[in-house]
Amino acid sequence: MRIFVDTNIVISSILFPKGKVASVFSYILDNHTVIISSYTIEECKEVFKRKFPEDGKKLNKFLKSIKYELYKTPKKIDESKYPTIRDIKDLPILVSAILSDSDVMITGDKDFDEIKIDKPLIFTPNKYYELIDRKSN
Repeated sequence: MRIFVDTNIVISSILFPKGKVASVFSYILDNHTVIISSYTIEECKEVFKRKFPEDGKKLNKFLKSIKYELYKTPKKIDESKYPTIRDIKDLPILVSAILSDSDVMITGDKDFDEIKIDKPLIFTPNKYYELIDRKSN
């Protein structure tokens, strides 16, 4: 299965490597194809620079340590072709998840709760954790 991970998933996994989000990400890395977009990486760099400057080097180290498919986010996006999203800055994430042919998108961003699409299915880390936890029991 192809699973797209949002910026908040990458950042949480780096900053809290023993947390639930990191557990979900680790499971995905071990069992599926992880998709990360160029926009996600740029957004991660920006967040680390602004909020966690002392942890900035952890991003590159993390990305070098995992296996993922990089999806190049389009520079221009026709908003009329995609579902409306409250925060327009999240549109490149949604578009990348759709165009990368991902089956599932994992995000902690509540702006994606209202998005109604068939593919990818959108899960919070908690919901996805419940699914994988149920499978293992």
